[in-house]
Amino acid sequence: MSASDEAYAQLRDGILHGRFEPGARLGEVELAETLGVSRTPVREALRQLAADGLVDLAPNRGARVATWSDAELQDTFELRGLLEPYGARRAATRIDDAELQRLEALCDDMERVGRPGPGQDLNLLSQLNADLHKSVLAASGNTKLLGLVGSVVSVPMVIRTFHRYSPDSLERSHRHHRELLASFRARDPDWAESVMRSHIHAARNVLLPNTSREGQG
Repeated sequence: MSASDEAYAQLRDGILHGRFEPGARLGEVELAETLGVSRTPVREALRQLAADGLVDLAPNRGARVATWSDAELQDTFELRGLLEPYGARRAATRIDDAELQRLEALCDDMERVGRPGPGQDLNLLSQLNADLHKSVLAASGNTKLLGLVGSVVSVPMVIRTFHRYSPDSLERSHRHHRELLASFRARDPDWAESVMRSHIHAARNVLLPNTSREGQG
């Protein structure tokens, strides 16, 4: 892996998992020192992150972690509400036993690290949640769908979804995951699609509680 690829991977991971907050300045000098590389690979990495939509680059103002309006986040959840239920529906009739066991283990881990108290780790919870959703999409057997959703879910990851969840909202999210697993074990595509749609809508309402749902299915 080249220095620019390594810088890109580390910065992208830091943005997606909340180590760089939305709107935070990304200084080339400081990042180069932190990553142990020269400024050139950092500059190249920032350009790629800007192409991904994760960084805003402005002439004479440098780079900042991208921010999104409520309208943009609403659009994101509309897309997720269309794509992920479809993926869950396909997965229900295609998922194998090994994938079911992996999803169950992810549910166990998410409930463990999300439990309120001194051991709670919401950043790790976000990573596990991303793994679970990717696993469902992978089980759908549609590789293009996985890529499409992957480009969409970066936005909620950036704003660190679970840091905005109340204990009740977090518990509801866990229940949705368990019910989704049950629908897969039952090989019931209608049930799986319905659970995923409810799950996405619930997440949207945590992040955008005052946004109109006009036009939503």
